[in-house]
Parts: sequence; C-alpha cells; structure tokens
Amino acid sequence: MTKQQLVLEDGTTFIGTGFGSTESISGEVVFYNGITGYQEMISDPANAGKIIVMTQPLVGNYGINQDDFETLDPCINGLIVKEVSDYPSNFRMDESLDSFFKAHDIPGITGVDTRKLVTHIRNQGSMKGSITNIESSLDSIIETLTSIPEQTNVVEQVSAVKPYIIPGRGSRIVIIDLGIKHGILRELTKRGCHITVVPYNYGFEKIMRLKPEGVLLSNGPGNPTAIPEVIETIKELIGKTPLFGIGLGQLLFGLACGASTEKLPYGQYGNYPVKDLETNQSHLVAKSQSYTITNNSLDGTKLEKIYIGLNDKTVEGLKHKEYPAFSVQFNPEGSPGPEDIIYLFDSFLQEIKQFSENKEDTSNA
Repeated sequence: MTKQQLVLEDGTTFIGTGFGSTESISGEVVFYNGITGYQEMISDPANAGKIIVMTQPLVGNYGINQDDFETLDPCINGLIVKEVSDYPSNFRMDESLDSFFKAHDIPGITGVDTRKLVTHIRNQGSMKGSITNIESSLDSIIETLTSIPEQTNVVEQVSAVKPYIIPGRGSRIVIIDLGIKHGILRELTKRGCHITVVPYNYGFEKIMRLKPEGVLLSNGPGNPTAIPEVIETIKELIGKTPLFGIGLGQLLFGLACGASTEKLPYGQYGNYPVKDLETNQSHLVAKSQSYTITNNSLDGTKLEKIYIGLNDKTVEGLKHKEYPAFSVQFNPEGSPGPEDIIYLFDSFLQEIKQFSENKEDTSNA
C-alpha cells in the first residue's frame, strides 16, 4: 500500500495509506455518521460523486456481500477512514472492501485522523477535495479543485434510461427514478405493488398513460433546481394521483408547490433524529442530503410541515393541505439505518385506497 493524500480546496491536507484503486479522484467531501451500513452507503445513488469520510473508526469488518447493494454499481468517488479492516470476516462475505474498491476503481485512504477531518468539515462546511498520491503538487491540486464547475444534473447519471416493470397484483405505482434505492423497491414489492420505474424526464402525459394509482418521487443526488422538467411534471401530477416524495423527491415536491431550497452547510449523511409534528413522537432516521427546504419559504404555499429535524429544525416532512401528496427528507426504509418510519409506505398505500374510493363515489354521484 502506498501513501495517499486528501487535499481540500482550502489547502488542508490529510495523509494516510491508500487502499483500493490508486486513481486520483475529486468530489465533494462529506461525512457519514452511521456505525454500520457502509455497503449500502457506497451504493446509494444519493451519494453519487461524493468522497465520504466515515466517523466510525473501524470500517470493513464484514467485507462486501451480494445482498446489501442499493444499486447495481457503487456510486461514491472515494472513501476516507481511520482504519480499514485487514481481516474482514462474515458468513455472508464475498470479498473485502479493498478488493471491491480495486475492481471498481474507487480509491480509499486509511490511517487518517477522521475526527480532525470531520471537525474541519463541520466548522468550515463541505467542500471539494481530491484523493491523490503524495508526490502531486499541492498548488496544482488546489488550482484544479477551484476550477471544477459545480455539477448540475447529477440525476441524469443515475436514473433509469428506459422504463421497466416489477410486476405485482396490488396497487399500480409509477416511480420517477431520480436515483432509486433497491430498499424502496423491496418495501413496495413486499406489499404486492405493481411497479413501473420511469426515467426522471418522463413527462406527465406519458406517466398518466400508465394509469398510475400513485406516483413515488424517489431519492437521488444533486441540486433539485437543476432538473426543472421534473418540477413541472410534479406540478401537473398534484391532485391527479396520490404522491409520495422521498429525499430529493421531497425537495422537488416542495419546489413544485412554491417553496424554495438551500444547500446545507455540510450535509446530513447517516442517522439523525426527527420529530413527528402530528404525533409529537421522535424517531431516528437515515438521511443522505446536501439540500433542504428553506423553512420560511413555506409561507403562502399549500404545504405544511409534518416532520422537523431535532438538531437544527430543518424541514423533514411535508404534506399538501388539499391533495393526497406528502414527502419526507429521510429514507423511511432505512437501508442502512433505522426503520422507525417504515410504516410510511403503508400510509402511501392507504392514501391510494382512499383516493380511489373518493373517485368512485364522485363518479357514482
């Protein structure tokens, strides 16, 4: 293993030992506070293009298996850890984290003071960084980092290219794929749903030709304002069919209803507490987000908050005041993380049932 360095765009440098690929890579550096679930995090499309810093000091104990992927290919650009396990062991393990990263050209650095690095990101905000060998010129790395333009439409890289079906005998659900996780598909198939997954830019008329009983706006990466065509589609869908937004889906739902979004200082990746404003209960949830709904932008809209973050009062859930449409900023299915609010999939199906019954009553009147 060779010495590698993480260089941040403000010039701060962290040196450690490389594992996985030796390729140089750049990306936004954020930290993940989960203790386990690194395989799901690595393959979560919401983390596309990120260099992830793990707050858990020892990573890779149970290797990589075939069951815990959230998409077919890994999505992150790089991984920074305090210590990577040299001797992983688990009855489900197929290979080590190191060999998996080598096979997929993902660089990692071990031996980094991750507490110091996380504190720096938390205090200074998330920023671009580059994983390179220690011989690389610091000035040239910083010059390259500062010249990298902000990514615009990241969703295009992770969305389905064409529609596909997961057959079932239950409710007909159309999922607008903004970077869908397998965990969401698993929860809907468990409930017998007939699922059609469509690309992010699939228009309103095409969606309605599929005769959906409900539409789910999936999680995904990037700035929601970079995909205005999806916002326009959601505007047309509201009131026509029940809607459920998750992660990026919430941000787009909010924008479609007149709210605005803003970037968080250093993102929220991992496990965070939220409060259900309808029941006054607190829950621990899994999150992967860099953007949030601006709190005061809800004034004058037809949206109301149903969940808030307990740490910073961020908007964690929204509900339309007139139509069957709601959203959450977190991952109700966990994968990885808590499953405290997995019942939201049942709430969505109940909304679909109620909407269908109301349509029948109206047509029979």
